[in-house]
Amino acid sequence: MNIAAEFIHINKQFKGSNYMALDEVNLSIREGELVTILGTSGCGKTTLLKLVNRIYEPDSGEIRLFGQNIQEMDPVKLRRSIGYVIQQVGLFPHMTIYHNIATVPKILGWDKEKIRKREEELFRLVNLDYKEFKDRYPSQLSGGQQQRIGLARALAADPSLMLLDEPFGAIDAINREKLQDELLRIHEASQKTFLFVTHDINEAFKLGTRVLIMDKGQVKQFDTPEAIIKNPADEFVESLIRSASKQYFITDGGGI
Repeated sequence: MNIAAEFIHINKQFKGSNYMALDEVNLSIREGELVTILGTSGCGKTTLLKLVNRIYEPDSGEIRLFGQNIQEMDPVKLRRSIGYVIQQVGLFPHMTIYHNIATVPKILGWDKEKIRKREEELFRLVNLDYKEFKDRYPSQLSGGQQQRIGLARALAADPSLMLLDEPFGAIDAINREKLQDELLRIHEASQKTFLFVTHDINEAFKLGTRVLIMDKGQVKQFDTPEAIIKNPADEFVESLIRSASKQYFITDGGGI
């Protein structure tokens, strides 16, 4: 299987900080994986994600996407080639849902018919009715519906890589579980590579084909949910597993 993303000797320390945000991170992520990145606040998981689309730059090391060093790429073109979803969704309030999703395709010069066909595909993918929702505004949608539209917008230009930074963090428990199930279905249907940041161990182990566990800027373990539970790498990983709710259990799909 081809490698989608490589992190090679990545180090990052923010100005004024007395600790490393990322400390000698080395990773390879395969095409088509849904990798969840798990850790407590300040562990470096969001920093790692923001290095991929060059919101931040590493102090040292190299990141390669599909074999190309991202430092050799135009940062604007790079960002347009990557889907990005955040907790706050970030939909433009003055634009209809149709125009929100069409934003990047328009920038890329797609014609109206191509955009319309792509939008109809995406509405089906996120389980929303195209005719019912395309002319609505974000304020007319529920939080869960907004998050689905955020996913559709991120997928609009057919990116090979999706970055998701705690996208379900502000959603209530019932809708969060539904959205997790939808995300698994969307990932399977799209065959894209997803990097998904979360601080919720149950979410990480339910969604991840592999789980990246971080602490204090370092990778503690990177493996399948089953392998991590059976063979935690150290006391930190063990404590995370113990903290998970007793109501969850290992499934064939990799959940807890």
